[in-house]
Order: sequence, then C-alpha cells, then structure tokens
Amino acid sequence: MKNHQEYIKKSYKIAQSAQAHGNHPFGALLVLDDKIILSSENTVITDKDITRHAEMNLISLAVKTLDSTTLSSTSLYTSTEPCAMCAGALFWSGISHLIYGCSAKKLGEIAGGSFVVPCTEIFTYGNRKINVSGPILEQEGAEIHRGFW
Repeated sequence: MKNHQEYIKKSYKIAQSAQAHGNHPFGALLVLDDKIILSSENTVITDKDITRHAEMNLISLAVKTLDSTTLSSTSLYTSTEPCAMCAGALFWSGISHLIYGCSAKKLGEIAGGSFVVPCTEIFTYGNRKINVSGPILEQEGAEIHRGFW
C-alpha cells in the first residue's frame, strides 16, 4: 500500500481545486487496492447545498457505483477530518478505513468553528469498527485553511 502521506497530499490538491472553483477547500478520494477509484471536492457554494461536502459527494457516488463488499474494502482519504454529517454517512456507507489530513480541532481554531466533534467520538456510537488514522501532514492542510478562512 502506498504511503498515507501521498494520498493526503492528493486530497489537499483536490481541496485547492474546490477553492479555485469557488467552494470551501475540502477534498476527498476513495482508494481500493492501492488505486484511487473516485475523488470529489466540496461543492457547497456552487451547488447551493450545505450537504455537498467533499466526503458526502464522494460517498454518494461510491454507494451508487460500488457494491457493499467492495465498499468495505476501501479507504476514504480526506483533506480534513469529517464533520458529524460526513462521519455518519461514512459509517452507513460501509467504508471501513478513514484517513484524514487536518484535524477538526485545528480547522475549528482556524475557521472559528463552534460545532467541532472528533469523528472518532461519533464512531464510538456505532456497532461497526472504522479504522481511523490522522491527522497526517496537518500543517500543510492548516495552511490551505488559513489561506481561505
């Protein structure tokens, strides 16, 4: 398997693309057998839909195109730790691995967030284990957010 850092760097590039398209700087990708099979960026502003986070866009596409066995073998890499909504969608999707760059706590410090809940806390209420790794290359992700918020 490739190094987590390589995929996190790619998620940061997707986040920068989201920002270049007029959206919040968040990006996500789905990896299976060491290959990126799907990627998505935040489209909240351009879609005029507060649910169009990068992870939500990715998960929506993934559950429409992949069966549950395949989904359970994938890893979701995201530029920033998922919010409560995205963590819930990830749980229900069957994806079993989450790797994130910038932590929700760090994003909250930068953006002044008031609804910052670590995704691992949300996952403790589920009956299915999700392997979580992060933060990874957090300072690189933090710089992207500092340049936006």
